Amino acid sequence: MHLKQDFTVGDLAAFHGHLGPFIIIGYRIGTYVRDTFCDNPFDLAARIYCSGKPPQSCLADGVQLGRGCTLGKRNIEIIESSELAVEFERGGEILRIVPHPFTIPDGAIGDDSDYEARVEALAEEMYSFSDSDLFAVSRK
Repeated sequence: MHLKQDFTVGDLAAFHGHLGPFIIIGYRIGTYVRDTFCDNPFDLAARIYCSGKPPQSCLADGVQLGRGCTLGKRNIEIIESSELAVEFERGGEILRIVPHPFTIPDGAIGDDSDYEARVEALAEEMYSFSDSDLFAVSRK
């Protein structure tokens, strides 16, 4: 039996330690894969291509919650790369998902004390975006 569990924005923030766009995108990618590609996390491997450090690496926490690929099962890995993408492999079939670029409203990192609030507000808003607004999917 494979459990399908959905998590709230609060659940994601509690697991991750704070709320940001990359955990939201990773979670939504994971649930998309669960619902359209493979519902058994034991039959799946995930590769996160990113800078290898936060905030991009936060995709991995979202994927773990959304799809169930975990460090304990050894079926998720972060691969340092200049590209940002997530690949899922099942039985030689690969699903590649590329997040769409986004910007934090009203300024750059650390430009004022409201930055964290803007990041969290964007993440909360992104949680309800359609999949096609968050990422593009292709099969290899």
